[in-house]
Amino acid sequence: MLLRAAIAAVALTAIAAVPAHAANGPAITVDQGRTQPVFSYADAVREHVYVESSVDSDSDGRLDRVRVDIIRPKESGPGLKVPTIIDESPYYDNSGRGNESERKTYDAAGEPAKFPLFYDNYFVPRGYAVLNVDMVGTTKSDGCPDVGGRADVLGGKAVVDWLNGRAPAYHDDGSPAVADWSTGKAGMIGKSYDGTLANAVAATGVEGLETIVPISAISSWYKYQRSNGVIYNYNYMSYLSRAVDTDPAAKCAAKRAQLDVDADDTTGNYNDFWAERDYVAGSLGDASKVHASVFVVHTVNDLNVKPDNFSVWWQALADRNVPRKIWVGQYQHVDPFDFEGRRDLWVDTLHRWFDRWLLGVDNGIMQEPRADVQVGPAEWVTQKDWPTPAASTHFFRPSADGSLNLNPGKNGETASFTDIRQSEDAMVADVGTAKPGRVSFTTGELPRDLRMSGTPEVDLRVSLDKPTSNLTALLVDFGEDTRVDWRRGQGVTTLAEEDCHGDSTADDDACYRKVVTNLATRPLEVVARGWIDAQNRDSLSASSPLTPGTYAQVKWKTLPQEYVFKKGHRIGLVIAGTDSNYSGERATGTTVTVDLHKSRVEIPLVLGVGHALNGGDIVKDKGAWHGPQQIDLPVPDNKLY
Repeated sequence: MLLRAAIAAVALTAIAAVPAHAANGPAITVDQGRTQPVFSYADAVREHVYVESSVDSDSDGRLDRVRVDIIRPKESGPGLKVPTIIDESPYYDNSGRGNESERKTYDAAGEPAKFPLFYDNYFVPRGYAVLNVDMVGTTKSDGCPDVGGRADVLGGKAVVDWLNGRAPAYHDDGSPAVADWSTGKAGMIGKSYDGTLANAVAATGVEGLETIVPISAISSWYKYQRSNGVIYNYNYMSYLSRAVDTDPAAKCAAKRAQLDVDADDTTGNYNDFWAERDYVAGSLGDASKVHASVFVVHTVNDLNVKPDNFSVWWQALADRNVPRKIWVGQYQHVDPFDFEGRRDLWVDTLHRWFDRWLLGVDNGIMQEPRADVQVGPAEWVTQKDWPTPAASTHFFRPSADGSLNLNPGKNGETASFTDIRQSEDAMVADVGTAKPGRVSFTTGELPRDLRMSGTPEVDLRVSLDKPTSNLTALLVDFGEDTRVDWRRGQGVTTLAEEDCHGDSTADDDACYRKVVTNLATRPLEVVARGWIDAQNRDSLSASSPLTPGTYAQVKWKTLPQEYVFKKGHRIGLVIAGTDSNYSGERATGTTVTVDLHKSRVEIPLVLGVGHALNGGDIVKDKGAWHGPQQIDLPVPDNKLY
């Protein structure tokens, strides 16, 4: 099989080298491992079809039809088949796509005139078709939005099936539409909901979907809206369904009401509704069915689609040896096209990725380091995987004197607080001063830069005076520094100056405004966050109230992070109740007592930005932190890790 694939790649490269002026017209051309822009963007075919899905989400007695807007080289057809890049979205006629909120526009005949984002401008001249697909229940598609459920997923799957001759499609006049120009090979890309649909369709295992590029995407809608039983937003599923649906409100009102009933905000538990919307290990599709390659992009400060959506998905793909690549940034909910200083690199990397997986071009991208990771406002590193393989887990333990140590505190030491609803700012303020709504612990000053890479885990032994409590754990960097200000503008400011990637027409230009990173100098930074409803400590699908007055172990993961604690800074651990920034829940008023001797936080760390720690790099001495005068580690040699 591998030999056949290699021979096919060589054959394709040879065919692609036919010059654009050949007698039979332009052909896909490859030079220096990249397809070349030999097709006219202005003359490209712009058309639309309606693909028939296998669902009737609005219960009108007819299968939902999915609107597909297509742009492809004029020469594509039975004599020149081309691969397809799909961006399926619910946002084409409401919030728009990209940093400039672009929407589709149409000509007088109803055909697409403007395709949002640069994918069409850049890739169509290089021999690709680009499809902007209206998710079921949105824009010009039939049905009702299913918010990650069956209709959302199977509508997108039907488009891939149509490209491979397995699903019907129709023109406006009802005549059949056949994708006789398609090689059958498709990739899906998109940010947020769009990338979520890519994850979801890949998890069905549909044949013909060769690769996906999920950007800031959901892999589990439960993780998107809940954390270990703690609810982020009440009645959110009906809210989002309503937000993306521009049809009259009455059309899908019953569907929206059912979404909230099935989501079960009463308990916050994981149930069949959430299993259907779980692409890692769910009922409709899961990571074991993924055969598409996956290029993940996410940011560790994305508190919309929180980063556990990428970390768990990434690990599941790794466990199954799915071909994959990843970029991890420091911004909020931002597309890599808008990572300062990396736009050209992003476009080129994406170009080579699609050439490799949709055209078989042997361009070496899979032999490069798997992960690009942002470790500072303007600092990126490349490494062979994410988290960095050099990271090792270190156990930090709280003590009654407020210190955070490598060794356990004394047996019998406890600390107590009351579950009140408060902001993060209140939780981390005046650390070292006792407050009734939190307990806090800090290390001494760090003797070396320490990079956290991965997912911390909090392990507490607690006693409650009521059956349950919401618990929040915060890892904090105490030390003034200039960091990415992801709270302001999601971390970027848009400039007036533009740059261009691809070809343009009067209706659809390839030029977009540049951005710069927002920075802020602050005395501290909340680095990692994690929440749990204590009665979900043993199961997400069943509540188990605690017996008041008795101790129980409560263990949960925070959100993953990439962060460098600087020399001279202190690492802090704050334990509190209900987080008003990220939870819609009411506080329980429970008094929480923590057995400090049997509690700890596990933090994955490396020295600096890439070297493993040895036993002498962090030692405790009377509450302070010291490192050896000489570090028994290899000198950095500028190789890729």
